[in-house]
Amino acid sequence: DIARPIRAILKDGKNIQVILDEVISIDKEQNLVNLKYEGAISFDFLILAVGARHSYFGKDHWEKFAPGLKTLNDALSIREKVLLSFEKAEITENPIEREKYLNFVVVGGGPTGVEMAGAISEIARQTMSKDFRHIDPSQAKIYLIEGSDRLLRAFDPNLSDYTLKTLENQMSVNVMLKSVVTDVSEEGVRVGDLFIPTTNIVWAAGNVASPILKTLNVELDKMGRVIVDRDLSIPDFHNIFVIGDASNAKDAKGELLPALAPVATQSGEYIAKIIKENKSKEQRKPFNYFDKGSMATIGRAKAVAHIGKLNFTGIFAWLTWIFVHIMFLIGFRNKVAVMIEWFWFYITGQRSARLI
Repeated sequence: DIARPIRAILKDGKNIQVILDEVISIDKEQNLVNLKYEGAISFDFLILAVGARHSYFGKDHWEKFAPGLKTLNDALSIREKVLLSFEKAEITENPIEREKYLNFVVVGGGPTGVEMAGAISEIARQTMSKDFRHIDPSQAKIYLIEGSDRLLRAFDPNLSDYTLKTLENQMSVNVMLKSVVTDVSEEGVRVGDLFIPTTNIVWAAGNVASPILKTLNVELDKMGRVIVDRDLSIPDFHNIFVIGDASNAKDAKGELLPALAPVATQSGEYIAKIIKENKSKEQRKPFNYFDKGSMATIGRAKAVAHIGKLNFTGIFAWLTWIFVHIMFLIGFRNKVAVMIEWFWFYITGQRSARLI
């Protein structure tokens, strides 16, 4: 309900061509983008918005057991695995196996991890609480593991405290702060001396930029992002820009811009204006990000928001979060469908997307 085909979105742009292919390298000297199937495409200007994937900090073999959440396919796969776990717990008579299916571990206490932990809790304790005969889904254990001393580190500490108390006291999520995952396997997760048997692990603990950026042969940070100039172009190449999660961009104070959708959106508008006005690098004003605020949802009628100098929590923050997200959806049908779905969820606590 939240996605539309790129071709449909851009169908009215008569000078826009959409190509489904895979970029294998970029030749910045020759102004070429090399594709896997369709050869090479020449360019006058190049904007790289290739995003990022989840990082396992050198333990890439963990991905098999702890998938991350970055794409629509990731979300569908995780949803199916969560629902199947309840089904498997229903039919097994082995209490040890049942415990594995009813334990859920989310690694990473940022917005994605917080929302995921809250969603699983609501599915178990509200949506599916009366659907089974041999198990009680509300007895499922949800663990949220975070390496730092608080959740949502990018937010005000007061909002972090609210999030922690809401998850623990109202949603029965076991939050483990200052805890680092030391091993992940098909049997479960090890956190220091504690082993949590589970088949359900969601990774939301870190990002790494697309490996295609390495073919630019420019300086990258430790997350693989391109260190760009103040106009978001790469050094010595005024016609190649990198934005979004792939970019290491700093503001006027030298502070790193956050990897958020509003930063990427404003970056795109900024570069479009540069290209349209055909400004040389010397004529370009530095990119300045206008922070309109940050929001994160925890669950039904539970969210946090920081707008200007003000903090909001609870249902007001949740409604604000819903309004903003609906407004940024593409297509009238999608907006109406999502609005009805969320209204139904608020009234009944029931989620419709439960087909396996």
